[in-house]
Amino acid sequence: MTNVEKHRFWINAKSMIGERLSLTDSKADDDVIDDRIRGDVQMKGPNLWILMFAILVASIGLNVNSTAVIIGAMLISPLMGPIMGIGYGAGINDFTLIRSAFKNLAIATLIALLTSTLYFLISPLDTAQSELLARTTPTVWDVMIALFGGLAGIVAVTRKEKSNVIPGVAIATALMPPLCTAGFGLATGNFSYFFGAFYLFTINSVFIALSSFLIIRIFHVSEKKYIDPKIAKRAQRYIAIVVIITILPSSYLAYQLVEHEVFRAKASSFISEHLKFKNTDVAQVKIDPEHHAVKVFLIGNHVPQSELDNISTRLADTGLENTKLKIYQNGEREDVDVTTLKAEIVTDLYQTTKADLALKAQEVKDLKDQIRLLSSDREYYTAIPNELETLFPKVNNVILSRNYDSTAIDHNRSSNRLILNADASKRLTRDERKKIETWLKIRTKSNNVKLIVN
Repeated sequence: MTNVEKHRFWINAKSMIGERLSLTDSKADDDVIDDRIRGDVQMKGPNLWILMFAILVASIGLNVNSTAVIIGAMLISPLMGPIMGIGYGAGINDFTLIRSAFKNLAIATLIALLTSTLYFLISPLDTAQSELLARTTPTVWDVMIALFGGLAGIVAVTRKEKSNVIPGVAIATALMPPLCTAGFGLATGNFSYFFGAFYLFTINSVFIALSSFLIIRIFHVSEKKYIDPKIAKRAQRYIAIVVIITILPSSYLAYQLVEHEVFRAKASSFISEHLKFKNTDVAQVKIDPEHHAVKVFLIGNHVPQSELDNISTRLADTGLENTKLKIYQNGEREDVDVTTLKAEIVTDLYQTTKADLALKAQEVKDLKDQIRLLSSDREYYTAIPNELETLFPKVNNVILSRNYDSTAIDHNRSSNRLILNADASKRLTRDERKKIETWLKIRTKSNNVKLIVN
């Protein structure tokens, strides 16, 4: 391939990729984008009622641990509007819109907290289920979901034709459940739940707004024009301050979350790789990224302290330098959460025997079905002869049985043939035999019957 051909190839490849990844082809007019986002910012009237209903639905879903109900609540939530309005306002230098979006988001947040707190105060269920607990501790993955989900959402809003992306973004970024969990924390007096869940909601909101700001800047959407240059400069200054105040703390918190996740991953990997013993198992692990501490509780045969000390010296080799590793063995309690430990052991035992339990349950069900069928057949084969003797007094000693009919397929009838043996006090006429056969077919709902009368 000559240099000219290579140059042409790269130009064509660049053109093709640019055309495929272009976001400007189907971009809506700036006025359309502006109307869409401003229209969703206001939180009053129907929007507030929808928000309260959605919060109640999400709270019930968290209360009864129903994922489907929680997803439904996220689909009808109007919280995305004010959050995207903040990012959009920052992107077009519209300080008035930012202030309005912040105000509406604050109102929506307050209403959501009050609604969920009230629900959990009157709800008879006060146990924190797994769906609720999942919203009490933010992770780096929540940050990434909020950022990429927000990017998808704002790109969808800027298209000429509306799409179903926004509901998907609402589900992925999960704005509703953290607010409901925060309400649960307030209602039960558990402030660690409240702050953890509200922190998750804040992280999600900030990074959705940040993604909106970035896309609006990239698309060069028309900025707000100010008649007085001094007002324009002041508005831009205020916006810059708001963006910095919003982004810097969140970026630092996100950085901390990344560090914590990395520490957790390294600690978990170290435990699974180095704490392997023949007759001793790891029963509980407590990882504290903030203080760089790892606590492990072992059950089984005692492991010599010298071996445990040797394991601790390998921490630095796996990037866990300055980490405090404390290993507890049988009888050593200290601050180990015994209740949690018992629960985890019971859970492990249950998971180990779950397949056996399911198999036994199926066997019991099969046996019950067989007994039911046998019981049903017994009644069936007893009732029909009695009925027949009543309807046709000439017939007695009736016995009903069943066998396989190998010619059934050829004659288009059931392969299970019913055979009726009976004695007759007087010889049956052809008419009577036909009546008995007809009655038997109707009574047994079978098209393959044989009558033998002695």
